[in-house]
Amino acid sequence: MKLLVPVKRVVDYNVKVRVKADGSGVETANVKMSMNPFDEIAVEEAVRLKERGIATEIVVVSVGPTQAQEQIRTALAMGADRGILVEHPETVEPLAVAKILKALVAREQPGLVVMGKQAIDDDMNATGQMLAALLSWGQGTFASSVEVAGDTATVKREVDGGAETVQLRLPAVVTADLRLNEPRYASLPNIMKARKKPIETIRPADLGVDPAPRLTLLKVEEPPTRQAGVKVASVAELVAKLKTEAKVI
Repeated sequence: MKLLVPVKRVVDYNVKVRVKADGSGVETANVKMSMNPFDEIAVEEAVRLKERGIATEIVVVSVGPTQAQEQIRTALAMGADRGILVEHPETVEPLAVAKILKALVAREQPGLVVMGKQAIDDDMNATGQMLAALLSWGQGTFASSVEVAGDTATVKREVDGGAETVQLRLPAVVTADLRLNEPRYASLPNIMKARKKPIETIRPADLGVDPAPRLTLLKVEEPPTRQAGVKVASVAELVAKLKTEAKVI
């Protein structure tokens, strides 16, 4: 079975995000970029499925600028077999990404798409669900456990009330949650081997997809600075402040 794993290039999670001076977006110049952490978990799960003999090939896909090859190489060093870069320098919205992935699914014919539940830059949490809808495939979102047997995948998923287990008929789409696994560190020999693994570069137009955005970004601004707390001398003073200043009672 072939696995398709989308990965996204985002600002590294250890970096403090800064807004551009003109409010047009988030500053990315000279900022460390890395693979979206949820996508890294998805790559790890795909590699584990291959190690268990369930998967035969792992294809990693990224939609973004030329520099996204770095994140594809990271996935290849973790154990993926080949990569596809859908090169587009501008922002691509979830629906356009889902349409691109749908076209790649038609070309690659994977038995399972494993992807992160959301990207930490926009927190949209929509691409996986949109892709499943476009393909008319079953979906197991927020997965904390994935078991594949024959043409069936059993997914334990995180929900507000605890955990829910769903059974999907393959092919299907699974989105990874934090508790699914702990991604491995790529060893130096595997990093060297990844340099020789193929990465195909195509454009959205090659897949018949128009990535033009449907949303217009008006302004990005940082949240207001949180004011320092104050101590009160009595319960009566606390209640008075809650009534007159906070106005919550």
